[in-house]
Amino acid sequence: MLEIQVPAPGQVPSHVLNLDQPCVMRGLVSHWPVVQAAGQGADAAAACLQSHWRGATVGVFQMAPETGGRIAYTEDFSGFNFSRQILPFDQVLAQLLAGQDLAPSLSPYLYMGSTTVETCLPGFAAEHMLAMDTPEAPLASLWMGNRITVPAHQDWPSNIACCVAGRRRFTLFPPDAVGDLYVGPLDLTPAGQPISLANPSAPDLQRFPRFAKALARAQVVELEPGDAIYIPSLWWHQVEGLDDLNVLINYWWRRSPDWSDSPNTALWLALATVRDLPPAERAAWRALFDHYVFEADVQTAAHIPAPARGLLAPFAEPGMRRMRAWLLKKLNR
Repeated sequence: MLEIQVPAPGQVPSHVLNLDQPCVMRGLVSHWPVVQAAGQGADAAAACLQSHWRGATVGVFQMAPETGGRIAYTEDFSGFNFSRQILPFDQVLAQLLAGQDLAPSLSPYLYMGSTTVETCLPGFAAEHMLAMDTPEAPLASLWMGNRITVPAHQDWPSNIACCVAGRRRFTLFPPDAVGDLYVGPLDLTPAGQPISLANPSAPDLQRFPRFAKALARAQVVELEPGDAIYIPSLWWHQVEGLDDLNVLINYWWRRSPDWSDSPNTALWLALATVRDLPPAERAAWRALFDHYVFEADVQTAAHIPAPARGLLAPFAEPGMRRMRAWLLKKLNR
């Protein structure tokens, strides 16, 4: 995987934010107080985090030891191999620290997913700054757990993930590997994003034969505390916690205004309206999508006077609001 030299502690090189490939920035946040504390051990890292806690509760996945810590569906796909709880943040920390003294066969797996940093740990962000020149203000989130594996999934926002305690292994696949990843249901997901059913750590190529093609394109990297990884929009990534206390801070940002809707909305509507058409009609709609969306350029509507271009003109917030209202009216008929 590409590795980028950082110009100064906490400074993300500006060109990184425009890359269409993932990259690693070793030592990007090694100066952070929590990373320095993690160098003294899990107890010190936990104490640094807890010093900012003011009573917030967090959502936690709990998994039995026999699951091996990999988030997954039940065998009949009616649910998942974990239970959800809402716990005080300090209780989650205490359980993770207590689990260090238990044998793997006895220690439950705990996973706290995306939690807004400022909500959970007021003042933490002010002491742990990351300088990055993004078009939109990034959202800082906290992730924590023990030896949990989050299967490959993708996020629309671009992402810089900073490993601050424990080690993490990332396995990444490009967006167009989707057909080889055996992705689960789109509308029944562990935490909002569809996940790959195939396991890079123990591939079952008899059940998932095309996964061999995905593995041939995989990029794998391990992060130490202080390291960071840039994950471009929609790159698939599996994340494994390799220690008994793993803490990660990530920064998400979009390359589009916050008033624009997710393209996922268009995907779902296309599934409902285009996918099951006869092949010739699907091909005709593909030509329209290519012309107006995927291959659109300044020539697409150049033959129409600018004031009359309507939907073919660049969108601004008022136009998006009108479009949303129009779509709602169409969908509610």
